[in-house]
Amino acid sequence: MSGAPLSIAEATAQMTAPGQMYEIERAVVNGAQMSVWKHAPDNLRVVLEMSLGHGSNDALVYEDRRYTYSEHYRIVASLAHRLVDHGVVKGDRVAIAARNLPEWAMAFWAGVVIGAVVVPINAWWSTEELTYGLADSGASVLFVDEERLERLRPQFDALPELATVIVIAEDPRRLVSLGAPHARIRVVGFAEFLGAVPTDGVPPDVAIGRDDDATMFYTSGTTGHPKGAVGTHRNLVTNLMGVFFSGQRASLRSGVVSLDAHGNPRPNALLLSVPLFHATGCLAVLITNAAAGGKLVMMHHFEAGLALAVIEREQITSFGGVPTIAMQVLDHPHFTSFDTSSVTSVAYGGAPAPPDLVRRIRAAFPNAQASNGYGLTETSAGVCFISGPDYVAKPTSCGPPVPVCEVAIVPEEFDGDEPTNDLARGPDVLGELWIKGPMVIRGYWNRPESTATSFTKGWLHTGDVARIDEEGFVYIVDRAKDMIIRGGENVYSVIVEAVIFDHPDVADCAVVGIPHATMGEEVAAVIVLRPGRVVEAEEIVRHVALHLARYEVPTRVFFRSSALPRNPQGKVLKRELRDSLVESMERTA
Repeated sequence: MSGAPLSIAEATAQMTAPGQMYEIERAVVNGAQMSVWKHAPDNLRVVLEMSLGHGSNDALVYEDRRYTYSEHYRIVASLAHRLVDHGVVKGDRVAIAARNLPEWAMAFWAGVVIGAVVVPINAWWSTEELTYGLADSGASVLFVDEERLERLRPQFDALPELATVIVIAEDPRRLVSLGAPHARIRVVGFAEFLGAVPTDGVPPDVAIGRDDDATMFYTSGTTGHPKGAVGTHRNLVTNLMGVFFSGQRASLRSGVVSLDAHGNPRPNALLLSVPLFHATGCLAVLITNAAAGGKLVMMHHFEAGLALAVIEREQITSFGGVPTIAMQVLDHPHFTSFDTSSVTSVAYGGAPAPPDLVRRIRAAFPNAQASNGYGLTETSAGVCFISGPDYVAKPTSCGPPVPVCEVAIVPEEFDGDEPTNDLARGPDVLGELWIKGPMVIRGYWNRPESTATSFTKGWLHTGDVARIDEEGFVYIVDRAKDMIIRGGENVYSVIVEAVIFDHPDVADCAVVGIPHATMGEEVAAVIVLRPGRVVEAEEIVRHVALHLARYEVPTRVFFRSSALPRNPQGKVLKRELRDSLVESMERTA
């Protein structure tokens, strides 16, 4: 590329011009006028059809199992027919509660192409949490691995809408463990349920509109149980287009195209190191990878040494997911023993990244670009993306929003339902980040009050404190929501606090996130005991572990003899509490 590099604005204008792939038009979505991608696929059925064009390329790899795009498509088509045969109709909820396995991806595509609402359940949840997700969503079908089956079996009677449980074997070479039959719920192995797979099979013909529901990911907030965030087909394909747009804009500006040793464009091979039950894994990785025709390589569990071996064996071009993953790979004592020259991208988001991480990635992977991003479950994954020289220059930014996304900085005291022109603007203005665009979900499942609070006239109130610089790059400064990000998993303080308060010896408590070298943050509980009571930290940990997932259990427990700091309205001053804990830990280190 000759001449000065294109600016963000110049590249965006060139790519979104009339007649271009990323042309933008205006449309009404959920009653709000907004910008949309003019040439986005209509729905995920179209995306699956696109994937068939990659034919003999590897689509999914898990240990010694490989599926081409053609094989994957035919299995999905057959599985979709089986679901219809078992009474699943458009709008029914089909849940998946399993670790990353090829059948997870197949179940997802089979559900969305028949118009079902796929409900990815957090596989690390406790039995109580898993049961809640299935009951709240009203799922009639559940795809589950053997480990989750054992957790859920005692709760079957508490799930009156669940009719069919399809069990995925971790090792398909042996018979799947189904356990004793249930009087009402049919429990069947995945292979038996799938049956024969015709070589010319196609999915059932179901009409799917852009704004039909497609997914329900569970998220939470400052109060109560997790909420089902309902995403539409438009939401999901908007994210797909945004990922492609941001990557191609970065290539246009830098003039860099990844080539193999023969000078040909390098085929994508992505190491999946984040769970598919998160929006990042499912929407930003699984769907975009299928559309791009890349090879998606799965691991039983993430371990840096195993990941390095897979990078070498499968010639992985991209990995990441969350900053913790990148740091663990870089810090592995045998890093230099592996051939990582195939890596051209280390991409992550979902958690704060140390500013020095981009420098370390450039030093360790000379052929790679580091990239970061920002998004929420409520925005169907990505909203902002940053990579290459921009990331080097602005390592604390998550990048500019994609062109179909509007963002605004809103002060805490603002009581309107959409940003007004008189709001303060400028690179030093801090406030809550509001987002509007076709990637924003339509609302929360059966939660009209929560939906009305978080979504107004198409704008999502993110709860994140941010600023926007002169070029439109977004910087997340703090989280207004009471949330901790531990190794890429969202931990909602209020949920952990509710369990701790159930302990009979606890008078008061607060849960905060404190910095951790590799996990980003760890969960710390600060507790005031009832007069005369004596409790060990281990007892609090055991108590929480009985009710919540392992990642939600506090790793630090502090006891106070004085009251927790509160403002005049009685709210715990968590930032003050967190700062005092960090300062105390630094003094004693």
